[in-house]
Amino acid sequence: MVSLASGRRQVKTLLMRAGAQLLPIDWGAISPLKLRAQLVAEGVYAGMHRSRRRGPGVEFGGQRPYVPGDDLRFLDRRSLLRHDRLMVRQFETDTDRALWLCLDASASMAFRSPDAPGAKLAYAALLGAAMTRIAVSGQDPVGLLWIGGDEAQQGIRAGFGHAAFERIVSRLETTVAGGDLSDDIDAVDRCVRLMARRAGRGSIIVVLSDLIDLHDEALSNLVTLGSGPRLVVLVQVLDPCERDLSYRGKVRLRAIEGDREVVTDADAVRGLYRERLAAHTDACRQMVERQGGRLVQACTTDDPVAVVRRVLHAIAEARR
Repeated sequence: MVSLASGRRQVKTLLMRAGAQLLPIDWGAISPLKLRAQLVAEGVYAGMHRSRRRGPGVEFGGQRPYVPGDDLRFLDRRSLLRHDRLMVRQFETDTDRALWLCLDASASMAFRSPDAPGAKLAYAALLGAAMTRIAVSGQDPVGLLWIGGDEAQQGIRAGFGHAAFERIVSRLETTVAGGDLSDDIDAVDRCVRLMARRAGRGSIIVVLSDLIDLHDEALSNLVTLGSGPRLVVLVQVLDPCERDLSYRGKVRLRAIEGDREVVTDADAVRGLYRERLAAHTDACRQMVERQGGRLVQACTTDDPVAVVRRVLHAIAEARR
């Protein structure tokens, strides 16, 4: 049985990047983000029965001002006639389903191997944008926070409708990876404190990260957000080279986060590497499942439609 601490250290020792493989974020085949996110969302809907959650079990939960993109079926006509104001009727199932995206924007998320269609950060942003599109189509509010990256990014408060989708996609497209989570041990805690204040009861928190450079206490604090009224889903995003260690022969590997460097024979250590990576992922899975959450694995070469479906299935499964 490999502990989270020992497994993570062994993975970090092996999970280095070859030479100068830290590349600028290249959206490659997954740009432009807005269009791709809409296509992914429609792909998720294909073959599914879309529901607005109407029916006898839905209770009225108040009103809020109309924003462009809201479903016109929920306009409060009485408020418009009496006060000449556009208001949207809310229901309990709507107010309890806020989606919060937590995007890892540390330096390692900028990695892209030659065989990958884009960087890990770009792929994670696509998944987040697609989930945003799905949430706002269901009249759910969506907010966004970052781990690492530009310190000026203080997050986006949860909003409704098409305006929220446009705002989040715009910020995702301009996100720049930076920072070292192995050195900045408070980066995750800052995000956790902000999330704890903003994400209310019933919120769904989706964390998009490679989960490699998070120290034990930070990861524990992150998944603890799912205790009680909130739900946490970890989406581990890896590059195919990270997942498989596809280098051949002797290579010099250098860490993107941290100053480690090692010369090794990739063919000789590939089996041990995959074993340690699997042990680390399983430890993360057990940690989040103890809090009632779920972990979903993804690779940047995976079909994003299939990954988003797995995330939605994990959310539904955890809620049951």
